[in-house]
Amino acid sequence: METGTPSEAAEEELPEAPPAARSVFGERFDAAVRYAELLATAGVRRGLIGPREVPRLWDRHVLNCAVLAEVVPEKASLCDVGSGAGLPGIPVALARPDLSVTLLEPLLRRTTFLEEVVRELGLENVTVVRGRAEEMIGKLSVDVVTARAVAPLERLAGWGLPLLRPYGQMLALKGDTAEQELADARGALSKLGAVEWSVVQAGGGTVATPTHVVRVQVGESPGGVRAATRRAKAARAGRAAGGDRGAAGGRGGGRRRR
Repeated sequence: METGTPSEAAEEELPEAPPAARSVFGERFDAAVRYAELLATAGVRRGLIGPREVPRLWDRHVLNCAVLAEVVPEKASLCDVGSGAGLPGIPVALARPDLSVTLLEPLLRRTTFLEEVVRELGLENVTVVRGRAEEMIGKLSVDVVTARAVAPLERLAGWGLPLLRPYGQMLALKGDTAEQELADARGALSKLGAVEWSVVQAGGGTVATPTHVVRVQVGESPGGVRAATRRAKAARAGRAAGGDRGAAGGRGGGRRRR
């Protein structure tokens, strides 16, 4: 990965990994350290991380996101919507190699960074996809959707819930506004097929300030009626395209037999 020569200031400002990082990342601790270094250098130069965030990268960003892994089911498929610099998707993938993680991000400069990071860290359980969540309905279906600092909960739910499989869940990292956002979004969540919602904490005893997570569980129809219609339309289009390819193949085969 092209990182150039990091500024002396960035090198001095990036603190050593705290002891908690070893317990959170286990065998992937060294990869987590390298990820923090990339955020502090290439991430800052490319405008994905603010320079003032470097001194608190571990506590405020990397570990704050990694502890989300505590509430993700085993061997789940996960989509990190609006992944940006890979937060929370990459820390969660580092902490939980059993997960299959998709980093979904619409901006090219960010997906380029993510692809380079995934390649350098050797994250075989991570895939980078360029696109918007609303474009992925019917194309991507996962057990868990995550997001951090993407949008207010009501809008985020409209993007994230339609990507879930039946009975999946969205885990949104929120700050002190978590309870209020959840209260404001309850009506919209019901219309989007949600059946349960709550605010949970992750990282208690691991990080100084536990991470507030809004957990939204869906029922049989993730995203509501509109999303179900779009999924059905996408499925029909996929079947039609498959039929066209099969017919073309059959015609080609007939010519070869002659």
